[in-house]
Amino acid sequence: MRRPRAVTIEDMMTTLSRRDALTSAAALAVLAAAPQGAPAQTASAGWDLTDLYRSDADWAAERAAVAGRLSALSAFKGRLGTAEGFAGALRLHSELGLKVARLYTYASLKADEDLRVAANQERRQVATDLYTAYGEAGSWIDPELLAVGKPTIDRFFAADPSLSRFRFQVDDVLRLAGHTLSPEGEALLSAAAAPLAGPQDVRDQLTASDIPRPTVTLSTGQTATLDDQGYTLQRAAPNRTDRKLVFDAFWGSYAKFENSLGAALAAKVKGDIFAAKARKYGSALEEALAGPNLPEAVYRTLIAETNAGLPVLHRYFDLRRRMLKLPDIAYYDIYPPLVSLDRKFPLAEMRTLTMEAVRPLGPDYVRLFGEASAKKWMDPLPRPGKQSGAYMQPGAYEVHPYLLLNLSDQYDGLTTYAHEWGHAMHSLLANAAQPFELANYPTFTAEIASTGHEIFLARLMLAKARSREEKLFYLGQLMETFRGTFFRQAMFAEFQLAITDLAQKGEGLSGARMSAINLDLLKRYHGPNFTIDPAYGIEWAYIQHYYFGFYVFQYATSITAANFLVDRVLKGGASERDAYLAVLKAGGSDHGYAILKKAGLDMATPAPYRTLVATFADILDQAEKLLG
Repeated sequence: MRRPRAVTIEDMMTTLSRRDALTSAAALAVLAAAPQGAPAQTASAGWDLTDLYRSDADWAAERAAVAGRLSALSAFKGRLGTAEGFAGALRLHSELGLKVARLYTYASLKADEDLRVAANQERRQVATDLYTAYGEAGSWIDPELLAVGKPTIDRFFAADPSLSRFRFQVDDVLRLAGHTLSPEGEALLSAAAAPLAGPQDVRDQLTASDIPRPTVTLSTGQTATLDDQGYTLQRAAPNRTDRKLVFDAFWGSYAKFENSLGAALAAKVKGDIFAAKARKYGSALEEALAGPNLPEAVYRTLIAETNAGLPVLHRYFDLRRRMLKLPDIAYYDIYPPLVSLDRKFPLAEMRTLTMEAVRPLGPDYVRLFGEASAKKWMDPLPRPGKQSGAYMQPGAYEVHPYLLLNLSDQYDGLTTYAHEWGHAMHSLLANAAQPFELANYPTFTAEIASTGHEIFLARLMLAKARSREEKLFYLGQLMETFRGTFFRQAMFAEFQLAITDLAQKGEGLSGARMSAINLDLLKRYHGPNFTIDPAYGIEWAYIQHYYFGFYVFQYATSITAANFLVDRVLKGGASERDAYLAVLKAGGSDHGYAILKKAGLDMATPAPYRTLVATFADILDQAEKLLG
């Protein structure tokens, strides 16, 4: 059954991941850290958490009350086959989930205000423990629902219309009945979770502390230690010789541990295959897509259409070479900015620009954004001790979302502001349209509103640009968004499928073989005129997301869906706008694929991917015209 909408590790990776930073948790931390040029801020947080609880004492009292009620769920154990027990268990489980989510939200936000305050960190741990206890208290519900069976459950729903808000969740449990094991089998798989997580623990330990990191001296005389964060900071160095130095040294440090890192990822892949076989799936991919109920054609069509669109990506790389005034282009030339923009964006202007950008979504949307963004729901600017990053916390269903940001006054700060408020608007619309049980939108649609905001904003800024350089700047930002979020993530998805397919065929996987597969992909995706040192094939070892299962492809599908829907809104009328908003209002009332299909978007077909590639080509046309 549904757990409360609290920020999990996976949620944080989703909301913090932006463009090429999607490749590494360490990179996320760097991008999110207190930025250069950040506006001054007072020492206090910008949000007001009293909407959640008036005091820490009130929170503690509520936590104790909720913890004391968790055991009440057990009173319904063995009674789901009766109408009274069925209804009572579902209602109590949902009521407690609502309260646990609110408790966790307060504790998490309070802790992130200042990571140095021990009491707040301890409160968050208490909230996490409560969340775990809630999950354990209701862990018997799904197996018992399966034992009761669909015919009896259908009769319960037919007899009591007030239970309709639980129907989708219960049906989802029943849908996976054929892949649910006996209680003993489920207990065994649950017990195996910790050892199956071992490969990621090994990888994280290696990259965090065991791999010796090189120190390089740049042409400026500055020395830089190239751990994952240092690499992210230095890879866009303006001096080309420095960039090559950074790449050679950084990837060389990973290469020395190619065997160990390869063994870790191979073990992770084999663990996924084991879990898929245990649950009677034909492949690890099938199992990964079964939960969100995604057709396998979504994954495979993404890869096929991305490959079909590679000539357009290759055009971009040639344009990048020209704009950087390079005689040729190498892999270490993909990160320097194409054009600089000497413009500051105060926080108030971020709000007005975002409000103007989303006007195509109608006056009601603009009014809601204006009202929400004027309230104290956001902690916008960096300060000592504050959690790095940018996220929207939607956990308090009956209150409102909160946003933690660390904004610079540059364009990246503006886009982060628009992006996270897109998440918040998604939650506001979903919560207003759906009951608690159906408001939690799936990962497959979670980035559409946020990415849509970014696309609307980029279109607005491009329209407002007056100089050639300013137009090229915004076009360059759009091109990098498409490269990093669509093409690059699709390449990662293709790599992940390739190594999993090899393991499922019983073929050996080693670090060297993974590097060879990755190098082939790098060459194909970047084109024949691109110079890629074979030593850079080790880049797969840097991508932490490979340990999250089949996950990265959803970054590519999200920008594809957002681009398709935004394009229809801008070219269409009220019906296209309403279809876009219907996706947001649907929340978690259906699976993500089905929600988009109802809006006229079938992500298992080539059309949305071809629309994105066509949009990318149009952006290239505009840039090439400006360059002459």
